[in-house]
Amino acid sequence: MSQPKIIAYMKPVCGWSNGVRAIFAKYGLDYEDRDIINNENNYREMVQKTRQPYQPCVQIDDIMLADVSGDEVEHYLVSEGIVKSNEAETDVPTDQACEDHGPSAVNIGFPSR
Repeated sequence: MSQPKIIAYMKPVCGWSNGVRAIFAKYGLDYEDRDIINNENNYREMVQKTRQPYQPCVQIDDIMLADVSGDEVEHYLVSEGIVKSNEAETDVPTDQACEDHGPSAVNIGFPSR
């Protein structure tokens, strides 16, 4: 089977996005990585196609996988026969957010409970 056309709408730095990238690397799949943070047209295109604002979103030929983890992308690829499952390790987790999301929320004057 020939490789499908893959377009991935992702953040440049994100645990979820890195997990999707790791799955593509694990299976040696070529894909177009569309940055939704630094290119607002990519973000708008993703929202238009998926009708939701969350990422990563991966288009494989005509199928859109919205708001997915690397594990979910791998499951789809294997279940559709696009790749054969393998036990190779990835260099990053394929199902986790970033460990560091910046500074903690700041109380802006709302009463605490």
